[in-house]
Amino acid sequence: MDFDNSKPIYLQIAEVFYENILEKRWKEEERIPSVREIAMLVEVNPNTAIRAFNHLQDLEVIYNKRGIGYFVAENGYAKVMEIKRKEFMEHTLPDVFRKMNMMNIPLEELINSFKQENHEKK
Repeated sequence: MDFDNSKPIYLQIAEVFYENILEKRWKEEERIPSVREIAMLVEVNPNTAIRAFNHLQDLEVIYNKRGIGYFVAENGYAKVMEIKRKEFMEHTLPDVFRKMNMMNIPLEELINSFKQENHEKK
């Protein structure tokens, strides 16, 4: 995995979890890969991986069944959706609007591009 130096590695690992949960590769109440498996997958020290697991447990996205492993929480999908929507609205969208303003792109053009993109996917 290629890491971005501007963000802690454990948070970048959490992004991998978010993506798997939002794309429903990991479903609620389903067992997920172990700390060791994740560490090997993303090529980090297991201590770094456990920080991601602890962070996600604190957010109630995953939970640990002692002796069995880690699982996506019952409302894990909704939690991740809430986290990612908030991040998008507070960080990504303001940057998009700033760039649109800088390049003089009207909102209507963005809306038309969005509609066209959605139409092509159907």
